[in-house]
Amino acid sequence: MPEEAEVDDVVDLLSDGYAWRILVQTRNEAKSVDALSDACDADPSTIYRRVERLQEADLLTDDQVLDPDGHHYKVYAANLDAVHVYLEEHGFDVEVDRREAPSDRFTRLYEGFK
Repeated sequence: MPEEAEVDDVVDLLSDGYAWRILVQTRNEAKSVDALSDACDADPSTIYRRVERLQEADLLTDDQVLDPDGHHYKVYAANLDAVHVYLEEHGFDVEVDRREAPSDRFTRLYEGFK
């Protein structure tokens, strides 16, 4: 079972409108803060704060991109497939199904053939 603070963090993030929209926007395509700012109709500073919290909870990953002019910037991608909330005797339990990196998926499949 996850720590209570971890459960609270995930639930708080998923109930935050901006964090929720960031996850939806980055589900299929990694996006920059500027793109997320436009898509979520929010200031970049708001997006940066939510991105930081989502990364702390391991719900969002980042990658460095080089544009044609030689400038570096980050793009962000959702790192989850599903969230399950269970009502237990002690309260709620939350399980997050995180996305598996293609290399990890290949290794797992390869190991399964041995």
